[in-house]
Amino acid sequence: MTINDPIADALTRIRNANMVKHESVSMPYSKLKEELIKVLRNEGYVDCYTVEEKDGFKFINVTLKYVNSQSVITGLQRVSKPGLRVYSKAKNMPRVFDGMGCAIISTSKGLMNEKQARENKLGGEVLCYVW
Repeated sequence: MTINDPIADALTRIRNANMVKHESVSMPYSKLKEELIKVLRNEGYVDCYTVEEKDGFKFINVTLKYVNSQSVITGLQRVSKPGLRVYSKAKNMPRVFDGMGCAIISTSKGLMNEKQARENKLGGEVLCYVW
């Protein structure tokens, strides 16, 4: 099965697992997905992740985070899509829910949240919003 938008696929897998209160979710491995999960872990949206290999294919297993049986992630939204890329300068970085959420930005220095991109004065592609 060919996936045209691997970021949207990863976000959808996480969103669906959160909706049905699964403890973890598995997805095919890519470096971009691993960096995306690292940013989510650093922001406190997921508990941890592991990379495993089965039958010659790598997978990322993400352990979701819950507090009092409520999911920490209440929303995920893909912003930049293959058909319509969305870019932002460092001065104009988006603020998600007035700073309560985060935007994940792909910069020349790698993936980071909008606060780090603003501090480093880096612009880039706005991949998604998480709140």
